[in-house]
Amino acid sequence: MEKNPPDRTGPVHVPFGHIVANEKWRGSPLTQGMQGKIKVIFEAGLTPVDFYLSSRSCILYITEADLVAGNSYRKRLVVVRNSGNLKGIVVVEKTQMSEQYFPAMQKFTVLNLGMVLLPVASHMEASSLIVQLVQEQTKEPSKNPFLRKKPALISEPSLLRTVQQIPGIGKIKAPLLLQTFPSIQQLSNASIQELEPVVGQAVAQQIHAFFTQSR
Repeated sequence: MEKNPPDRTGPVHVPFGHIVANEKWRGSPLTQGMQGKIKVIFEAGLTPVDFYLSSRSCILYITEADLVAGNSYRKRLVVVRNSGNLKGIVVVEKTQMSEQYFPAMQKFTVLNLGMVLLPVASHMEASSLIVQLVQEQTKEPSKNPFLRKKPALISEPSLLRTVQQIPGIGKIKAPLLLQTFPSIQQLSNASIQELEPVVGQAVAQQIHAFFTQSR
């Protein structure tokens, strides 16, 4: 199997039911949680990718420590986003320690880069999520969200969770907002007057402030 040079992305052959993991995850709780459920192949030289789900889709894993340490993780996301070769899914550890850094990371990933963001609370949850994503690869093309031309289904729960993070928005108001503004881009561009009929004046102002405040 060919190895990718540092900070370069390209197709990697991944057999169905397998995942190709960056060597740095060998022996970690994250990959240990996948054992017995999917086959894990470790490879060196996968920078900036952490896991390859298929030849065209990958996972960028942002740890609690990555978030707390600053914005250095952004370079990896930009490299994959600009490569044109891969569909990148960003999995991020949203914990009590990293929660304060999450909104800025969320804005950068979803609004600036347009990438799918999936927050997890622990390595165990992350392992289960990755196993689920790998199993999606075994579906027939018409049911595989990574091969469909329409927006991937996997982004829908991520989008819902993203909207729920906005101040004043919860599990009830988030679906209502997405019925009127079906994308983050449309929601971020909505005026207070457009938002008021859906969530009321106070929450509309909170949403507007959330998207217009300096990043």
